[in-house]
Amino acid sequence: MSAEGVRGSGLKEAFRLIRGNYIEREGVIGTFNASRRKKVIMVITLSIMLVFVAVVALGVGAVDIPALDTLKVLGHHFFPDWIDAPHQEYYSTIILRSRMPRIILAALTGASLAMAGVVMQGILHNPLVSPFTLGLSSAASFGAAMALVLGPVLLGSAYFGHFELLEESITNKNLLIILMAFIVGMSSVVLVLAIARTHRLSQSVLVLSGVVVNYLFSAGISFMKYISDDSALREVTNWLMGSMWGATWGSVTVLIPIVAVCFILMERCAVDLNTLSGGDDVARNLGVNVRRLRIHCLVISAFVTSACLAFTGVIGFIGLMAPHICKMIIGNDHRYLIPAAALMGSLILLLSDTAARVIMRPVELPVGVIMYLIGGAFFIWLVTRRSGRQLA
Repeated sequence: MSAEGVRGSGLKEAFRLIRGNYIEREGVIGTFNASRRKKVIMVITLSIMLVFVAVVALGVGAVDIPALDTLKVLGHHFFPDWIDAPHQEYYSTIILRSRMPRIILAALTGASLAMAGVVMQGILHNPLVSPFTLGLSSAASFGAAMALVLGPVLLGSAYFGHFELLEESITNKNLLIILMAFIVGMSSVVLVLAIARTHRLSQSVLVLSGVVVNYLFSAGISFMKYISDDSALREVTNWLMGSMWGATWGSVTVLIPIVAVCFILMERCAVDLNTLSGGDDVARNLGVNVRRLRIHCLVISAFVTSACLAFTGVIGFIGLMAPHICKMIIGNDHRYLIPAAALMGSLILLLSDTAARVIMRPVELPVGVIMYLIGGAFFIWLVTRRSGRQLA
């Protein structure tokens, strides 16, 4: 073969290689863009669904309000010069003073528990970890039980006093419950970190430490129940069931900045959490301080979880359900998984709370009862499906 023929054959081969690499690169980029579009669509869809369910929830309860009047209440409140008031004046009172703060509180709590579940599962490489399993919920419950049982003894008549905050009347009793639930809930994470510190915060020791702490605070709850009188025992039991009893504009105003800041901090850790999914050694080799990341994420998760549970009581399974549902749809990229799980958690808890208000109306069922039923069924399904059995 002549030199020109060899050179032409080489050029054709080089062109084929370049063309093949270009097609492969375009295919990878196309797949990546399609995956990213799917995740963005998921977040947008969940946002639209959450707004729709929230509007519906505003109109249902012990008193049903027509959808048009519900929209008029909202429109007249924000644009009084453009939109007429509803037919009945008390519709505005029901929606703006009672149902709206309750719906916002449910959305904030669901989002907090869900994104805390995502982060805990990411840093501990355990798909069955949630704020429930690391002792946060039992610790917050113990703090609330202490306030309900020991509060009247320690504070006397001051326990039944009240004060004004943001035009809302808050009793000293509820304030004490909130503070004790928050403080003891945060102390549980300090205790977990102290126990696991001797083993360099390995994920297995952290999980086991959470289980131990959970049992310790559960024993404390049982003791509080044993020494309480009938009235306090009933209050402790109701609080442990979980409900939106703390839904006021004051509580919502306190929680909105807490949840927003914690969400931003968790989202900033998303890339490191993606790196950590490859294993501790891989993350360290890529420059991630694994120990600091675990402490940072655990403290943020504990803070946002304790803050919300202090107003609602114990609400379980959100931190387990929402992350798994979103992972099955959009995968494990924490940049999208955290906001998607937050929206999913808000949607699940809001639907559950709406059902709790409607099932036995005019009596309200504690939302924790609904969540235990749904969460128990979901957990059974999770561990019996093929991947669940492999994880177990």
